[in-house]
Amino acid sequence: MKNRKNYDPKFKAKVAFEAAKEEKTIVQFSSEYGVHTNHIGQWKKKLLKDLPVIFENKSSVNDDSEEKESELYRQIGQLKVELDWLKKKSSMLDLRRNGR
Repeated sequence: MKNRKNYDPKFKAKVAFEAAKEEKTIVQFSSEYGVHTNHIGQWKKKLLKDLPVIFENKSSVNDDSEEKESELYRQIGQLKVELDWLKKKSSMLDLRRNGR
């Protein structure tokens, strides 16, 4: 049974970019990089499909990340308050136990 070979994302990007330039055939790239032609074809297709995302409006992406960040800070604050409350209750229980 053959082991599946995992390729580094940078390597995939390099091969896909070269294939997208179409200076050589996919068979030539396959021979040059030692990668099956199907892989190169899939990587090229994915590159061309996902490429427009790079040029999308960054402000909408930043807005989403800012919302997520503020939500995370809110959750951290809430957890901190809960932790402080639990510590206070725990110390009160310890005092009661030791006072008996």
